[in-house]
Amino acid sequence: MSVLTTPGAYGLPAGVTLGMVLAVLVPACIVTVLLRALPFSLLRVLKGSPFIEFLGMLMPVGVMTVLVIYTLVSSAADPARLAAALVSLAFTLLLQWWRKRADVSILGGTALYVLLVNAVL
Repeated sequence: MSVLTTPGAYGLPAGVTLGMVLAVLVPACIVTVLLRALPFSLLRVLKGSPFIEFLGMLMPVGVMTVLVIYTLVSSAADPARLAAALVSLAFTLLLQWWRKRADVSILGGTALYVLLVNAVL
């Protein structure tokens, strides 16, 4: 009997062999690596595509909108958290209007929200 077919080898549960574990892990690893490499292989084909440029313009706004809605909805049950979220949202919008830099606005609004929820409430 080889190590790959010996039940209980390497601390595995009874009835599970190293061969079974490898039969699951090896394909999962291959698929993971291929899925991570696929966007880079398509980069030349998609570069300059109007659709990709459109997505590049809308996706950050879409992601931030979903995160803001999620935060507001999840805070709705607790008035203090909802107030912290709304104050932080107003602060973020004010920072964006003033500085016109998304990184500063997002970081500032997030920092204020964390401060309000953890230190003030």
